[in-house]
Amino acid sequence: MTRAGRFWPVVSVALVALILLLRTLTVVTPNIASGELHIWRTGPVIVGFQSTRHETLVVQGKKLDGQGIVKDRFIVEEPTLAFKFESPPAPDTRLIWSPVGRRGDPEYVTASNLTSDLPDHDGVFAVLLLLVVIGSILMAQRARLAAVSRETWIAVGAVFALSLVVRLIGLNAHGQTWDEDTNWAAGENYITNLLSLDFHKPSWIWNYEHPPVMKYLVGIGAHIGDTFDAARGICALLVSLGCALMVPIGKRLANIRTGVLAGLIAALLPPLVAHGQIVGHEAPTVLWWALGILLSLCAHDDPEKLPQRLAGVGIVVGVAVASRFVNGLLGPLCVAIVVLKAPAEQRKRTLIWSPIMVATTIATFYGLWPRLWGHPFRALGDSLHKLSLPHVPEPFLGHVTNTPPVYYFLVYLFATLPLGVLIGVVAGIVRGVRERSRDALILLLWFVIPLLVAASPVRQDGVRYVMPSVMALAMCAAYGFDRVATLVKHSRAFTALCAALALYMGITLARVYPYYLDYFGELTGGASNVQRLGLFETAWWGEGLDRAITYVNEHAKAGEIVDRSCVVPQHLTWFRGDLWPTVMNSTSHATWIVEYVGAQCRVPPGAQKVFEVRVQGAPLARVWHQ
Repeated sequence: MTRAGRFWPVVSVALVALILLLRTLTVVTPNIASGELHIWRTGPVIVGFQSTRHETLVVQGKKLDGQGIVKDRFIVEEPTLAFKFESPPAPDTRLIWSPVGRRGDPEYVTASNLTSDLPDHDGVFAVLLLLVVIGSILMAQRARLAAVSRETWIAVGAVFALSLVVRLIGLNAHGQTWDEDTNWAAGENYITNLLSLDFHKPSWIWNYEHPPVMKYLVGIGAHIGDTFDAARGICALLVSLGCALMVPIGKRLANIRTGVLAGLIAALLPPLVAHGQIVGHEAPTVLWWALGILLSLCAHDDPEKLPQRLAGVGIVVGVAVASRFVNGLLGPLCVAIVVLKAPAEQRKRTLIWSPIMVATTIATFYGLWPRLWGHPFRALGDSLHKLSLPHVPEPFLGHVTNTPPVYYFLVYLFATLPLGVLIGVVAGIVRGVRERSRDALILLLWFVIPLLVAASPVRQDGVRYVMPSVMALAMCAAYGFDRVATLVKHSRAFTALCAALALYMGITLARVYPYYLDYFGELTGGASNVQRLGLFETAWWGEGLDRAITYVNEHAKAGEIVDRSCVVPQHLTWFRGDLWPTVMNSTSHATWIVEYVGAQCRVPPGAQKVFEVRVQGAPLARVWHQ
């Protein structure tokens, strides 16, 4: 080990300590005894406090009394909202709020929310900490990274660049979607907690039904900017890294051409583009599965370092589980890959050392979630109980249900697969059956194991819970297309295939832009046929609703009655402030009616449709006037 390698852990710890010290010296702790909240958008605002003792907060002349989390809603049309505690608040009391544009768990009020002259520096310090972590990992793995061929690095860089550009185009064009505000707000609070070394139990109750790593990542974006832009950009970056890792994975399973094709398909596959543009759990899931699979395939490159490499796989699995519970399925897949790829002389040693993956997974998961530190089993039980609650009904194959059958995800995977990619998948299956290799078996396990989530109560929302299977389909298609290119026996066959595939998938994305979440493959007849027959869920995420709301805000007069009862994600109906006193849930008396088509609402027969948002011929949102 070089001198730099020996001292880098010490340097990393010193850098972390220095960053936290600078944060303590430079970040202003807000004085919440009294003041004014700065409002940059009119409408409903939720304001309150979190305290372990009884407090009284006066907001806009209204008293909020209580202990724990106390909050209320206020309609504001002015740029500021005055507040004052009747007596000095306790040291652990936090002022919380949900500004116009966000709901879910409330956010801590920062000093930047109380004065427009003070920026939020926590985003900068969080980025610096993340860079230290990434730098430490790269330093620890520099020998392995140096061994990667120049050809592979070029391919990885090209796929990453393509994937990132595609996701940044129209990053905000689809509008706000379900759960983004909840993930964003919890992430902002978690980053504040980490930087201030606040590990008290009340500080970790936000969005507690989901593990924290995704929120750590998007929380950095939440502190960088007060819109979803930066957080969405981070998610685009995570998915793009996952797509780029398909190149070395494909090289390990077949050859570099398979890896390039797999990366190209993943970069342009509509479901992977869609979930790389929203603040959700899917983006880190794509990265952690790709990284875990790659590290498992590389575990036997250096037999002398097998224990360390298995421990590294376990750490990645632990991070994956700490991003989303169902990512625990990555563990069995990694074990299977490590065992299947073990040379004959290393199989016994591999089995002996395999438990280290389980140990490091558990330790990593536990260490990353301060909520577990005091009473891990009780905290996990509370989280899993909330996740087991019934989901809202949704259409599936012509029926409306909240308990779809176990083949739900399998059907959805092929319903959201472009026909051209499906052809490649069929070719890949044929190749795998003929070859019957260990690599083909690994690819099959990669597709099947994530589908085991169907045994849980979370059979819902399309492919969001089985994103690793989407990645496996991309690899399978590349596996098949590579074989087709080989059979052609022409020097430019592979290049022509890549170009044709990129053109086809580019056209596919253009046809559904920017509403990739409502994409369905050619075999389904597209979104319009799916919606007409009630085959699958459309107009549920909130895509396109922002344009309908904007139309009302631009055309409605003050005092006119606005109805939102025909919108299922009602927390996304951000009407302008002077309309809120007349917002109601009554279509018969409303002047303006906003309909989100998935709500299956009955609009009065005399209403006139004045605006509509469509995707592939299917309406997403409508505005009615009467």
